[in-house]
Amino acid sequence: MSIILIIAACVLLLVSYLFDISSKHTKIPSIILLLLMGWLTKQAVNTYDIAVPDLFPLLPIFGTIGLILIVLEGGLDLEVNLTKVSVLKQASLAAFIPMLVMGVSLSSIFYYTFHLPIYDAILNTIPFCIISSAIAIPSSSNLHPINKEFVTYESSLSDIFGVVIFNFVLSNQYFTSTSIVKFTIELATMIAISFMASALLSILLKKLKHHVKFIPIIILIVLVYCLSKLMHLPALLFILILGLFLNNLDELKRYSFIKWLEPDVLNAEIHKFKELVIEMTFLVRTVFFILFGFLINTTDVLNLDVLPISCVVISVFILVRIAQLRLMKLPLMPLLFVAPRGLITILLFISIPLEFQLKQVGQSLMIQVILLTVLIMMFGLLFNNKSETQNEK
Repeated sequence: MSIILIIAACVLLLVSYLFDISSKHTKIPSIILLLLMGWLTKQAVNTYDIAVPDLFPLLPIFGTIGLILIVLEGGLDLEVNLTKVSVLKQASLAAFIPMLVMGVSLSSIFYYTFHLPIYDAILNTIPFCIISSAIAIPSSSNLHPINKEFVTYESSLSDIFGVVIFNFVLSNQYFTSTSIVKFTIELATMIAISFMASALLSILLKKLKHHVKFIPIIILIVLVYCLSKLMHLPALLFILILGLFLNNLDELKRYSFIKWLEPDVLNAEIHKFKELVIEMTFLVRTVFFILFGFLINTTDVLNLDVLPISCVVISVFILVRIAQLRLMKLPLMPLLFVAPRGLITILLFISIPLEFQLKQVGQSLMIQVILLTVLIMMFGLLFNNKSETQNEK
């Protein structure tokens, strides 16, 4: 039986790799195929009455590790210099302000539709307001470099802002001046820890001569993240700062510590480290979405009672995004469509304490919103690709 399970896992991962390659040509996001493959696997398991243990506890584990690797990969792709200041400002505003607008709008909808206490409505709203970098970044690979860069910044910052706001709301049922001061101190503490940890990990990259060096560093990164989470600090900020720090050593050469690190030599090690992060990100993200597809209940996807609410939520997303792109004078096509919900929405939604969760409709609403935003992105990118091809002709 163990051999059969290993064979099945290998086949699933290799097929997933083919999905990842083909998505660049078909414009079908690999997440759709991964979820479908996970769901089909569940149907096969049920058909042949194969005993499978409860896999749900694995979902937050793979999700957390996947989130760390995805944001780290995004940070390792981003350049920070004077020429990027305008893009960074745009992406920060695009990630933060629409999140607040959607938060207020959806909280009001949840408050009046489900008759929730206002705190419960706000807490359940936040996961829906966050753009998934796990889906947006890979799906933007064929976009114009400027649009791709904007999507990478926007989705990475959306993850971070969303997690920080969610943790703040989760920890403070009542918003007071004391809670805001405490939050500000935690944020400043996390920034300080992030720079110190980034410097230490850079030294390890330079000093370690053992043939195994990158895996221990990744384990240390996960450890720092988890310890920061236990201290109720915005730990995802550390991951982004680390990625940006390692990828922009050349911009910091004027500082004596950076000179001591010998960035010209260290960049070669960082390049190898980045390649490993990309490989691990693919593996963990693939396992997460196959697992999530396996755990999806068909009744949740086809719940027609919840579908109208899901459509209202999607409509809010689209209206806010149109207003956002118009005000920022950014192109509607294809950026309007590249705002999917995914991994981070799942992680935050399942971490809401049971007493605050949306009863009965929560699971269906989450799954339907994720699938609809991904399908909208898929068709939007397909349409955009055809338009670009016609323009080239």
